[in-house]
Amino acid sequence: RMEALIGASVPSVELFPASEGFIAYQDQGPGEGLLPVLDNGIYFGFLPMHATDRKPLSIGEVEVGEHYALVLYTNAGLWGYELGDVVRFVSLSPPRMLVTGRTKHYTSAFGEHVIAEEVEGALQEAVAAFPCEVAEFTVAPQLTPGDGGLARHEWHIEFAVEPADRAAFAKLLDEALQRRNPYYRDLITGHVLRSLAIVTVPRGGFAAWMKARGMNDAQSKVPRLANDRRYVEGLG
Repeated sequence: RMEALIGASVPSVELFPASEGFIAYQDQGPGEGLLPVLDNGIYFGFLPMHATDRKPLSIGEVEVGEHYALVLYTNAGLWGYELGDVVRFVSLSPPRMLVTGRTKHYTSAFGEHVIAEEVEGALQEAVAAFPCEVAEFTVAPQLTPGDGGLARHEWHIEFAVEPADRAAFAKLLDEALQRRNPYYRDLITGHVLRSLAIVTVPRGGFAAWMKARGMNDAQSKVPRLANDRRYVEGLG
């Protein structure tokens, strides 16, 4: 979208700053992970997601491909502070990580543990296959559909440009998510869930929703997922 607006490609470097400290920066190509700043007054702990043991691991104990909640210990006085971000390591020597979501943003009404990285990746794949443009979206479970059928995920999407075949777009999107999340795939093939549904949000719907909740500042973002329907109430 940026290239379309300015008419040229702009070189960029991804950074991971926070109010609590500078976390990591990109030192290689896009998508190859961020290098954590390990020598600037922050000790990093990594709490395995969904683990029963709440003891954070050190940088030397993490594994490639696993998801961790980021925990900070700083010389400014923070001790065991959970930042709220989820990271996944793509290499260990040196350690490089990707930010994959937020600890509070997930959908797991049936144990599927769907996270932001998976829904964003699935959507990018679907958009690449169809001539359309997504302005904003969020995903929520629908446990009691109005037609009385099986539960499903609902994708509330505000399109800047809609796909010509929305049914085919939804089918590809669902298949892309199944490839990224085997738990979700098993629930679909086991007829516990049915394929996702797309709910179209009118243009400006997300902006109005954010403004009504006092979330229209530069740092507020549309939550990508929830384990309930609190984010989709009032969208329309």
